[in-house]
Amino acid sequence: MTTAAKRGILAVVTAIVLVALGVGLGVVVGDALGIRTEPATQMSPAAPVDTDIAAAVPPPRFTTVDAPEGPRVDAALDELLDAAADATHTAGEASLTVVSGDGDGGDDTYRLSGTPTALKVEASTIAGAVRGVYDLAAQIRAGRSVAEHLGEEVASRLPFRMVEMGAVGVDPNPAEWAPGTDYSHASKAFADVFLPEAPYIDQKALASAYADFDTFLRHSLANGYNAVAFPGFVEFVTFDDVPGGPVYAGGDDHRAKAIALRDAFGPFWDHAQELGMKVFLRTDMLTLTTPLEKYLTDRFGSLDTENPQLWDVYTAGLDELYAAEPALDGVLIRIGEAGRVYDVPGWDYYSELAVKTPDAVRAMLTSLTRQAEASNREVIFRTWSVGVGAVGDMHTSTDSYEAVLGGIDSPALIVSTKYTLGDFYSWLPLNSTLEQGDQRRIIEFQSRREFEAFGAFPNDLGREYQFAVQKLLAANPHIEGIWTWTQDGGPWRAGPMTLYLKAGFWQLYELNTQLAASLARDPDADVAAVTAAWAHEWFSDDPDTVRAIVQAMNGSRDAVEHGLYIEPFAEKRVFAIGLEPPPMMWIFEWDILTGDSAVLDVIYSISHDRVDEAIADGKKAVADVEAMRDAVSSTDAATWHDPSMRGAFRGTLDYEVDVLRMLSAYREMILYQGQWHDTLSSASYDAWSSARDEFTTLAAAHTEKYAGDVDYPAYNLTAAELGVQRADRDLAMAWIARGLLLLAIAWLIIGMFAARTRLIRRPGAAAARASWLASTRPWRARESTLGMLAPDRWLMVGLPAALLVATRAVQTSFLSWTQLAIVLSAWLIFVLVVRLLVGRRSPWPVIAAVGGVVVLRCVVTLFALSFTGPGGYWYSFWTQPTARTIYIAIAFALFVWVFVAAGWALVAQVGRRRATGMVLAAVGLALAIPAGIVSAIGLETALTVWNDQMGLLPWGLARILGITVYLDIPADTALWAAVFGAVIAGVGFALAIRWRRGAASVA
Repeated sequence: MTTAAKRGILAVVTAIVLVALGVGLGVVVGDALGIRTEPATQMSPAAPVDTDIAAAVPPPRFTTVDAPEGPRVDAALDELLDAAADATHTAGEASLTVVSGDGDGGDDTYRLSGTPTALKVEASTIAGAVRGVYDLAAQIRAGRSVAEHLGEEVASRLPFRMVEMGAVGVDPNPAEWAPGTDYSHASKAFADVFLPEAPYIDQKALASAYADFDTFLRHSLANGYNAVAFPGFVEFVTFDDVPGGPVYAGGDDHRAKAIALRDAFGPFWDHAQELGMKVFLRTDMLTLTTPLEKYLTDRFGSLDTENPQLWDVYTAGLDELYAAEPALDGVLIRIGEAGRVYDVPGWDYYSELAVKTPDAVRAMLTSLTRQAEASNREVIFRTWSVGVGAVGDMHTSTDSYEAVLGGIDSPALIVSTKYTLGDFYSWLPLNSTLEQGDQRRIIEFQSRREFEAFGAFPNDLGREYQFAVQKLLAANPHIEGIWTWTQDGGPWRAGPMTLYLKAGFWQLYELNTQLAASLARDPDADVAAVTAAWAHEWFSDDPDTVRAIVQAMNGSRDAVEHGLYIEPFAEKRVFAIGLEPPPMMWIFEWDILTGDSAVLDVIYSISHDRVDEAIADGKKAVADVEAMRDAVSSTDAATWHDPSMRGAFRGTLDYEVDVLRMLSAYREMILYQGQWHDTLSSASYDAWSSARDEFTTLAAAHTEKYAGDVDYPAYNLTAAELGVQRADRDLAMAWIARGLLLLAIAWLIIGMFAARTRLIRRPGAAAARASWLASTRPWRARESTLGMLAPDRWLMVGLPAALLVATRAVQTSFLSWTQLAIVLSAWLIFVLVVRLLVGRRSPWPVIAAVGGVVVLRCVVTLFALSFTGPGGYWYSFWTQPTARTIYIAIAFALFVWVFVAAGWALVAQVGRRRATGMVLAAVGLALAIPAGIVSAIGLETALTVWNDQMGLLPWGLARILGITVYLDIPADTALWAAVFGAVIAGVGFALAIRWRRGAASVA
């Protein structure tokens, strides 16, 4: 067999191996993307029903009250007398007697006896006695008779009913909300209380915050709650008694701050205890300060959360804190979210995502519950883990829940879980993990739905809450309570400035807070009656007005579910990148209308056979809200407690109509865009173009009307507008790609046949032939360039280079300088290094080989771009596994063949060892230098800029979670890539240099 034949066989085998590796890479990429769907069992709450709206019953004037003394009873009586005083009219007089036994604990059962004019609340516990008084106040505010439950025993089904802190200590400063770009999840509660230097506390601001807290406690007690989650933990601890301490060296202000903060907030906790509210400190784990983190890493070598001794540090802190502040009832722990999005700038108190394994969770809970049992406290552990590590799906997977928590049965442990199988979105199934486990359980609800316009839209969740409570109680006897988020969740200052009890139209989502408490007490409560009671309390005594408001609220869920969600996508469980994307996705937390291809293409691919239905849904949602607005508008302003509240209600419905109309046009646009990429139909393209024009017009009007409005802020349309900008260029890019593809194919054809035809005499034919020959048979690269004229040589360089630049520019729609800079700089470094190492020898053989393969590689990319431009390219990548794998296999094989061909072309000139070294050195530096620059800039920053220009992943990722955090990419990845490249380059240079004779054989 001749040498040429052997080389040909080796080349074919190499090509086959590279393609096979490319297929394997394509399969790996597909597995990593993991894009799949499965059916989801939707919740099936009862349909809205009409309820009788009777005329309001005037309360009596209480002339005599006989009740036990004490702050709990006093607070309840204040609420009762305030309710009576707030009533529009009173009728007659009544006395009230409150009798409380000596029973202890949280049982709030009571009996209402006596007569309508001589009421008597009897209970065996003080909790029951005050509950009876609060219920009388609620009856008055609802416009119902105080004698309605006369002769009945009233008991609460679930004894534990907790709220978070609402907007206590949060400054309603419009300037902080007006920009709408602060996506921090930090509430900044008590920010004006804290001072950076001693005495660390502003006493005037503290007094104001205390009054704020008192108002919140009293209101929450009246609503039926009996526990509160207070933010903080590590801030209040000195860690003086930890093993191997102290944590804080002498003079460290962390210790002084802890004592100052404890002295400041201890009275808050004492007051809550006086009024009958349990207090749980709400904290992430790990929660840290800089000295505490240093102490832990010095002692244990790292933040080793699987080490029980690490948790002894925290239990020692709890021992200290409970001894100093006996009013505290326990801690509430989250492990699944942490980091900069929750940190307050300027304060050295932060959290780390460090509890990532079942062993770490079990070590933590074993230590903390042991401490709680010994101190007669409780530990509330949240299963919210959002895809972090091996415990990432314990919130949604029954198997993972059992793996993490099975067998941990401390009586001091309470496990808290959101009622939805995911975050607080619509269309999610009921959380099946709440039906299992031997632990005590509580259910989490959210009143101000962060993903559903942050409470700016009417959103009556009563029927859904009732379905969840009834279903879960029937399945799990260990459920003993709820936790309602009255305000918290999501970015605080990127949405409307509605602050619970303080600012904006917070009364709108107060309904859900009242519904959750009512259903916790009585799962069979008439939710329509609760809504009517809410409407009576906050808006009107007039039956017709209340009826109109209830009618509007009855339609609110359908409007939200179909206006903010695309049903064919939302109704399925979708999985991608090892996570479970939420059912909304096209709107990212809470107002970012996304324009990225990954999300929009997957939404279309799942909805592709129901496009017309999905578009009709959006239009119907608009019509539904218009009907709601008509119902409220039909009421007489004079019948409202405050006519401005009618204006607020009208305002929120005007806002919802505007938003949903804009979203309807956008959904039409993105679905037709996907349909065009999928079917290549010109009709779909025309429909997209029409919807694009409508969306652009509506978006401009929306921004003009609502920009800077802190009550009804304009949606963040930056990502959507970038997506429109890219989509606008798709057809033009497809035509440019077709032209470049014809040019590249012509170059290849000339190269293939020039030697056998008269073409060889034409200008440039020799360059084309050399490129083709050197790229497909690189061992002939040297002979293919012999005798070549200077113009042909420069054409052999210029055409592949120009084609590479043009192809990458088209691939990015001429919008991503970052992509071009990285790709082209890497190629330039590779070529320059090879050229320098070749030295005095002719560079044209290796240039011919590399340039030829570059043309082949560009042909593959241009072919993919020639159908519907970059949008179609990425549509196929995200949604068509077979096409993606074929493309990756060929593209990968040609990419690696560049370096094989370069080395093979150099062998004839410098030998195998040095040729290999030159290629390795060039590849290494081409990786190391760009990676080093990215590392210096910061990987998150670089990825954010790149993604903004390419539009592949949600624009909001970088603003809220961070791309590296969301995708679990180590922050030092670019640095390690640079180091790896440098090592490869070092090995390459070592092989590329001439070795002295005798030290090594000459290659």
